[in-house]
Amino acid sequence: MHLKKLSINKIPFLILILILFCLIALSIGPTKIDIFTTCKILLYQIPGWEQLLPENVKESQITIILKIRLPRIILAALVGMALATVGASFQGIFKNPMADPYIIGISSGAALGAAIAIVTNLSFILGSLATSLMAFLTGLLSIFVVYNLARDGNRVPIHNLLLAGVALSAFMSAMMSLLMVINSKEMSQIVFWLLGSFSLSNWSQVLVATPIILSGIVGLIFFARELNLMIFGENTAQHLGVNTEQTKIIILIIGTLTVATAVSISGTIGFVGLIVPHTIRLLVGPNHKILLPVSAIAGGIFMVLTDTIARSLLNGTEIPVGIITALCGAPFFIYLLKKRKMIS
Repeated sequence: MHLKKLSINKIPFLILILILFCLIALSIGPTKIDIFTTCKILLYQIPGWEQLLPENVKESQITIILKIRLPRIILAALVGMALATVGASFQGIFKNPMADPYIIGISSGAALGAAIAIVTNLSFILGSLATSLMAFLTGLLSIFVVYNLARDGNRVPIHNLLLAGVALSAFMSAMMSLLMVINSKEMSQIVFWLLGSFSLSNWSQVLVATPIILSGIVGLIFFARELNLMIFGENTAQHLGVNTEQTKIIILIIGTLTVATAVSISGTIGFVGLIVPHTIRLLVGPNHKILLPVSAIAGGIFMVLTDTIARSLLNGTEIPVGIITALCGAPFFIYLLKKRKMIS
């Protein structure tokens, strides 16, 4: 499929496809609710449209759609959009198509924070958002440490960032493993969080995450021109008027805030931030003005699809969504690599 000439005017059409996927996902689950009833329940929330709700719609169906499935699907779409957009941005600044949002230690830091919250039962003090809050804070802390370790005077070389990220990730993973060994009772809860899930989604998380993630995505798209110029190397970009060090710092900060928010909600879900932007780059080319928004939409679609499979595949049992993304993403990624090798 050749989409190199995809224009930015097609973005609204892609957004409609994402909305359609969300509507279909709303109607799928252990309790079957057809898509027309689902749409009527949603329209019923608009003032003046109350008469559209037919009398045969049960109160339980309204509760399932509005309080259980809708916040979950919104968060799944947001997390997918966040991971894919940040993945595309990081692939740009690291000039490495195999880079992902977790490459500099965000996921390891967030995972350690979540493990600490679970082991210490912080939910009794901070409420239901304790795990998400700790994951968010430790994710930010890890990037602060990585940045300072990588800093060389007024510069932050890319290879220093990568090495510092690998070192800190290894250290934090070891600390988390130690916590799991010492607190074996909570091990299953920690492992389930690490594999990623939207099972605890609620409207409070939607209200907190939506402005942060959408602002982060818009912020990264704003730097599309700079990312395009940095493809040719930092020296060339500087000669063309780009402050490369400042651009790297801002993109890292925006990306970190966005991914830390996503990980704090869903846990560490792999492959989305790698496979989606890499695939979209092959389809539409390296122009970040197109690549970033299309990656965001594709990431949202991919995550909604995989989460729907995760909660519907086995009756009465929910599969962690990270398992589904890996099962879908890994074989497809191998196929893409083989195809690219054959073409080259």
